[in-house]
Amino acid sequence: MLKSEAREHYKHERASLQNPEKAKLDDLILIHFQKVKLPQLEYVLSYWPMDASKEINTHVITRYLEFKNPGLKILYPGTDFTKKDMKALLTDEDTIFKKNKFNIYEPENGEEINASRIDLVLVPMLIFDKQGHRVGYGQGFYDRWLPNCRADCIKTGLCYFEPIEKVDDASHFDVTLNICITPRNIYVF
Repeated sequence: MLKSEAREHYKHERASLQNPEKAKLDDLILIHFQKVKLPQLEYVLSYWPMDASKEINTHVITRYLEFKNPGLKILYPGTDFTKKDMKALLTDEDTIFKKNKFNIYEPENGEEINASRIDLVLVPMLIFDKQGHRVGYGQGFYDRWLPNCRADCIKTGLCYFEPIEKVDDASHFDVTLNICITPRNIYVF
C-alpha cells in the first residue's frame, strides 16, 4: 500500500471511532505499553494528541512513564514551518502550550534539548507496516528530526490498528520504529 493510500484510509478509519470505543482502545494501548521492558529513562519526547484527529491519548503514557521514572523530563516538539524543522522543548507543570498553524499544541517556550540526549520518542502516526515503517501525516518533520537521535533511542509508535503488510513507497529516508503498540499487540522491530 502506498503512503498516500494508507494515509487516506486510516485517517477515515480513525475518524470513524466513537469516543467510548476510542477510550477503550487507549486503555488497551496503555496496558500493553506497561508490559514493555524499558531501561531507566531521563528524557522522553512526547506529542500533544490532536482531539479533532482522534489521536491516541499520549498523556496517559507520559504520566505512566513519569511514575516509573522519577525525575523524568518530558519534551514536546516545537516546529519551525519556515525551515520545516522541529526542536525538542523541555516542559514542566508551568509550561504554557499554544496551537500552531496545524492546530497542534506546542510549548510556547522551553529549553531545547539535543536529540542525542533523548531516550524514548513517541512518534505520531496513522499506520505502520510489518517492517516498522510508519505512515505519518506527510509533512516529514519526524523523518528529518529522528536521524539526530542516538542509535539506542527507542522510537515508539502507538496505533489503533494492526500493521499493514508493507508500505510500498518507504524510502531510505524513512526512520523505522523500534516498537509499536496496538490495542492487541506489541511489535518489536
